[in-house]
Amino acid sequence: MVVCNDLDRFHLVADVIDRVPDLGSVAAYTKQLMRDKLIEHKQYIKKYGQDMPEIREWTWKQNNS
Repeated sequence: MVVCNDLDRFHLVADVIDRVPDLGSVAAYTKQLMRDKLIEHKQYIKKYGQDMPEIREWTWKQNNS
């Protein structure tokens, strides 16, 4: 549902790139990578009916510094 509502990390990264002045041309590759991941993710959901493992199994890493 998060992807369907454009609230996932891929959309958020693209939104930051769009909104930070002078970041657009520097981060064009990253923005395209986010678009590609969204396409891959949606295809995976259509085929398997669930999020990709890298999304489904993701957890916050604790910073031990």
